[in-house]
Amino acid sequence: MSLEASFADEPAFVPYLAAGDPDYESSLAYVEALARGGADAIELGLPFSEPIAEGSTIQEAIVRALEAGMTVDRYFEFVADLDVDVPLVCMTYYNLIYQYGDEQGPRPFVRKAAEVGLSGFVVPDLPAEEAGPLRDACDEFGLDLVFIVAPTTEGERLERMREQVSGYVYVQARLGTTGARDEVSDYTERSLARIEDWDVPKAVGFGIKSGDHAERIVSAGADGIIVGSALVDIVAEGHENDDATEEVAQRLEDKARELKQGALRGAGDRPRVE
Repeated sequence: MSLEASFADEPAFVPYLAAGDPDYESSLAYVEALARGGADAIELGLPFSEPIAEGSTIQEAIVRALEAGMTVDRYFEFVADLDVDVPLVCMTYYNLIYQYGDEQGPRPFVRKAAEVGLSGFVVPDLPAEEAGPLRDACDEFGLDLVFIVAPTTEGERLERMREQVSGYVYVQARLGTTGARDEVSDYTERSLARIEDWDVPKAVGFGIKSGDHAERIVSAGADGIIVGSALVDIVAEGHENDDATEEVAQRLEDKARELKQGALRGAGDRPRVE
């Protein structure tokens, strides 16, 4: 299934976890639990030592994964080992993509990503003005390139994103770094309004942590929700308490189901167009 098709029939739930957090086998079980809980696509973080777009929750997840031995090659093995039937999106930083393989540039990384079954990329530190080589490689190997539109993104940069985005657009619901919040940002509706005529699904992330949040985001016009920190918190708590992998996986599955159901309620709350 393509990324865009994940949004076709109902609002999509797109969770994020860092691959390898807190260890390889547990992480496999956690990602598979999210799929069972209703994920329509999954953003799978490839840990990088300088994750500038991330809040403390995801930074700590990345540290745990790196300390447990996650590398680029191990990440590709991880993707191949997953038993899920939803599209997987690699979320990472451009240095890892650019430096991989025997030749500089993104092509070797994208080729390998396609081989193991990834469907696309989110690259927070790659400006749209410099995304041409990665866009070309994605086109060659049939992968999508997702851009993050912040509340402050405008003008020529916004237009360049529109020209190059595929799969879905990641709509940042608030300023700052990632992290679960108690309230949904007022930026959401304004951010969606600025790109309402883009011909790709709009998925809103940054700060969503409950089914009620998901409902409000979708009722405001989003085609889907992206949730990371609220799920990583569950992984972190389980790791700190030495809980069994199966117990943590069940909590993740339950939280995924709550978020997906909230998104579905949000679609039902939208006013009908006569």
